[in-house]
Amino acid sequence: MDIALIGYGGHSKVIFDIITMQKNNVVGIFDDKHRSLKMKGNVFLAPIDYVHDVLKINPNIRLVISIGNNKIRKQMFERLALPIEYYTTCIHPSACISPSAMIGKGTVIMPQTVINADAVIGHHTIINTGAVIEHDNEIGDYVHISPRSTLTGSVKVEEGVHLGSASVVIPQVTLGKWSVIGAGSTVIHSIPERVMAVGLPAQAKKILKWSDDIG
Repeated sequence: MDIALIGYGGHSKVIFDIITMQKNNVVGIFDDKHRSLKMKGNVFLAPIDYVHDVLKINPNIRLVISIGNNKIRKQMFERLALPIEYYTTCIHPSACISPSAMIGKGTVIMPQTVINADAVIGHHTIINTGAVIEHDNEIGDYVHISPRSTLTGSVKVEEGVHLGSASVVIPQVTLGKWSVIGAGSTVIHSIPERVMAVGLPAQAKKILKWSDDIG
């Protein structure tokens, strides 16, 4: 499969490696730092506004938004206004994923992650290195589960949530849209939308606005 990345930074380097390990080809990178179409080896570099032109030339290319920030990832998807079928899922070969799990388009599954039975992962979500998604979890779009985080059974994670590294969420808990869970926190009760929660157990510390750098 020929894949092009949207966004060129640290996160894209990891996705580049995953695509290569999947035996797929990175054929291009779209980023507004590139003001005109050019080549770097066998990979073209182009501004983001060139996406539609390139897809007209080669409609078989599939895309991954390689941006770590949840809010910007959503804004980019809306800016491009392409059907979800134009995006592909990137899964590191070392990930352990149940056959009954469902994973959305544009989602990236990093090394050594575990996704267990009947988990549902949305579109354009990041499951980062060593994270554990237990059975019957429901994870929305544009979520970022940071390295070594653990979601125990039947957790619901709504759109845009960011879980910090090594955070833990106990069963039957809901994390509201665009909430942020601090690194190392343990969540033992549901968290409302747009709240930053930290600690052991996690407690709400701040109400977040859309202008805050969520994700």
